[in-house]
Amino acid sequence: SPPQDSSDDIEDVSLFDADDDVSRRSKKSKIRHPVASFFHLFFRVSAIAVYLLCELLTSSFIACMVTIILLLSCDFWAVKNVTGRLMVGLRWWNQVDDDGRSHWVFEARKVPAQGGKSSSEAESRIFWLGLITCPMIWVIFAFSALFSFKVKWLAVVAMGVVLQGANLYGYIRCKVGSRKNLTSMATNYLGKQFLRQVSAQGFGILR
Repeated sequence: SPPQDSSDDIEDVSLFDADDDVSRRSKKSKIRHPVASFFHLFFRVSAIAVYLLCELLTSSFIACMVTIILLLSCDFWAVKNVTGRLMVGLRWWNQVDDDGRSHWVFEARKVPAQGGKSSSEAESRIFWLGLITCPMIWVIFAFSALFSFKVKWLAVVAMGVVLQGANLYGYIRCKVGSRKNLTSMATNYLGKQFLRQVSAQGFGILR
């Protein structure tokens, strides 16, 4: 009868819309770059694990130090050059112009107005969680080494704070974008000096 047909039509449209919403949500939550997401956490978590367990695994401080610094250097390069660009569409780098002046560039991928692909919510959570949490852990390690008089570990934990803190600062600047009123001129100057020293140390290690 006609009333039954009209009710069937309404139910079909409702179910279709629900399925479409579910598919949209699944696309947003899907991890599009599983390899990049894995290595975004692998190097930094491995460096923390080696720092915590090295005294149980080996008695050689040199071996532990080299391993941790190597992992931190790989993490610095991977996060700066690969995972930030793929997972959240952000990147930062140093550029030297024709006059020989060195300046820092912070860039964010433009999101199309209609029909464009946005960053995956799952990847964004993974990226920012790893980016923020791990430097905080290294800061805790630094205070722990200082107050427990583990002087030989201070250089290692300082490297962790500097390298991972540099990426954190760079990507926060990328996220903020052109809203320069959020930072003062003094903060910008200190940040540039900080990044210049970090890059010199990081690239020196990679060489």
